[in-house]
Amino acid sequence: MGERLTVIGFDADDTLWQNESFFRMTEEKFAELLGEFVEGDHLMERLLEAERRNIGHYGFGIKGFMLSMIETAIEVTEKRVPSTVIGQILEMGQEMLGHPIELLPHVEDVLGALSDTHPLVLITKGDLLHQEQKLAASGLGDLFAGVEIVSEKHPATYMRAFGQHGTGPDRAMMIGNSMKSDVVPALEAGAWAAYVPHGLTWALEEAKAPTGHPRYREMPDLSGVMAFVAEIEG
Repeated sequence: MGERLTVIGFDADDTLWQNESFFRMTEEKFAELLGEFVEGDHLMERLLEAERRNIGHYGFGIKGFMLSMIETAIEVTEKRVPSTVIGQILEMGQEMLGHPIELLPHVEDVLGALSDTHPLVLITKGDLLHQEQKLAASGLGDLFAGVEIVSEKHPATYMRAFGQHGTGPDRAMMIGNSMKSDVVPALEAGAWAAYVPHGLTWALEEAKAPTGHPRYREMPDLSGVMAFVAEIEG
């Protein structure tokens, strides 16, 4: 294709390091805590409803998840939830916030190679402080020319980020595990997009795959990114 990329964007959670698995483990503990009040599947439905309602208030991340769990516990127990349960929910959230970073396969090799030839920008949603802490703990910070921690990912997000760190979305690529946040809006902005599914996907991050889109590729892990870049640049 012969088109040189001027910037390559990466998502963080579940693209570079584990994240959703910790939420799933915490949800299992939450179900055990509230087991005497409500059946597990129904509890998860109520929790997802609370998360959906609260995104506009709390944004994405563990702190908003903690508050949604507390709200759900109050609702399903009709305000009878013991204070000890609220305390345990807070402890679970604090444990999540302190969990060590677990890099996903090929992350260090791919970022190391690409950072030698292209400006890389981290574009991630979530709590500002916690995302900064995770990036620092990952040891990957020096590989990125820019970091964008945003409340949501829209086409305008990518147009701005790729314009600031490169020459615009038409010569940029976004790489991530979320079809809804990393792939679809990046393509709508005019960028290339590589979908690297994680295996565990939060229900609110699901979207229909843009099958057949000329600027879209799906790959089993990050090791496929180098071939996609080479294909674009020809």
